[in-house]
Amino acid sequence: MFRFSFIILILAAPSLEPAHAAPRKPIQVFILAGQSNMEGHGVIDANPDQNDGKGTLEYLVKDQRTSEQYKHTVNSDGSWATRDDVWIEYLGRTGELSVGFGARKQFFGPELQFGHVVGSHFKEQVLIIKTAWGGKSLAGDFRPPSSGGDVGPFYTQMIKHVNDVLANLEEHFPDYRGQGFQIAGFGWHQGWNDGLKHDTVNEYEDNLKNLIRDLRKAFDTPNLPVVIANSGFGGKDQKIDRRLGILNAQLNVAQHEDFKDSVFTVETRPFFRSAEHSPSRQGYHWNHNAETHFLIGDHMGKAMINLISTQN
Repeated sequence: MFRFSFIILILAAPSLEPAHAAPRKPIQVFILAGQSNMEGHGVIDANPDQNDGKGTLEYLVKDQRTSEQYKHTVNSDGSWATRDDVWIEYLGRTGELSVGFGARKQFFGPELQFGHVVGSHFKEQVLIIKTAWGGKSLAGDFRPPSSGGDVGPFYTQMIKHVNDVLANLEEHFPDYRGQGFQIAGFGWHQGWNDGLKHDTVNEYEDNLKNLIRDLRKAFDTPNLPVVIANSGFGGKDQKIDRRLGILNAQLNVAQHEDFKDSVFTVETRPFFRSAEHSPSRQGYHWNHNAETHFLIGDHMGKAMINLISTQN
């Protein structure tokens, strides 16, 4: 009799689980877009022949002055950490959040620390879709429909790519369980190419406002939180009027009445690091400095959480 009752309980137990299981909450989706600096050029591994490894993520992890801030990026055995509650898709490259999702596998971009910040905030699964291509302008390549003229091919490609990923989540991420998704925010880091000519500088503010409005229509998210990381190349010593024009345009957009409490611009000039403390002298790629890319992602993530919290 005891054995029979035990079998009945085992057989009955599976039927109890679905009735009491809480419904899975939608995946929180963040779109990160822009040109090469959103692609990411922060160097991961230290090369002693390049400024003794200064400005790399490995250097920051090992340096006693910075190790505490960066320790979450590395495992106890020295390997780079991943987190399974944050997925990433970058133009066909998919996986759990970690280093190596930059312009090339030896790089990372703002997505790394952005993902850690939003991943730690949400209980739900997070997905970052990164759509970034080097050497692209907002005036042409990303030109939004509301700006008139020919719609930028990379604006169209960005929309298509995001929709394709979201329509095939189970293909890209085997652990997807049909919980659906919510587009929770958009991040933008771009501006170098538009800063090359005065005419594209002059139209940048309007083009960026149009980009935000058109993306909200395209994704049916009228109050989509948007975080802009401005083009702070050269840091506080930047004097070139074209570069300052892009910076000011990016800051002005967040002050527009239509975008109150839904758009924020991160001031990145304090994150610029000199070539003497970096792996390279490519100022347009933030000198490949890992700290710069980390701090941009960190502040973008925190700004995004603040916007979302304000709206909720």
